[in-house]
Amino acid sequence: IVVGTGDLSEIALGFSTYNADHISMYNVNASVPKTLVRYLIDWVASKMDENIAKILHDISSTPISPELIPSKNGKIEQKSEEIIGPYELHDFFLYHFIKYGASPKKIYFLANIAFNQKYDKKSIKKWLKLFLKRFFANQFKRSCMPDGPKVGTISLSPRGDWRMPSDALFDEWIRDLDRVD
Repeated sequence: IVVGTGDLSEIALGFSTYNADHISMYNVNASVPKTLVRYLIDWVASKMDENIAKILHDISSTPISPELIPSKNGKIEQKSEEIIGPYELHDFFLYHFIKYGASPKKIYFLANIAFNQKYDKKSIKKWLKLFLKRFFANQFKRSCMPDGPKVGTISLSPRGDWRMPSDALFDEWIRDLDRVD
């Protein structure tokens, strides 16, 4: 059995390679958002012996990266959040978009309240626009995603909570967002 490891955030953003890491026989993380993964790893670490806990804490404190092979100098060259933006924002956008069907304008408004101490309005708008574009552009990957459990309140499984045509356009959603300051 090929077990998939892509999480809900990666599935939403299409941050996977089509027919490679995006396809498996069963995806255990299919409805777990990226921001929750670290908390889960740390929780498991708290239940383990010291040696395993140290390894798990090292994993949870490592910057998120799509790299599969360490670089020559041992440093992470690609950091996912530098490429696609902060996962805490994307997971916030995703939750309000899927759970409540919130418009981009409303999500932008809520994000500015929730994250006003950490991100400016321009950054929130930039990452929300990228979220919308990636979310719509990558529906084709979700249409053929493997089975996986629903462990939270939202899922993007085409056999469960989420049905969307693969050729849906994001234009009107972007226009809605462009109407805000």
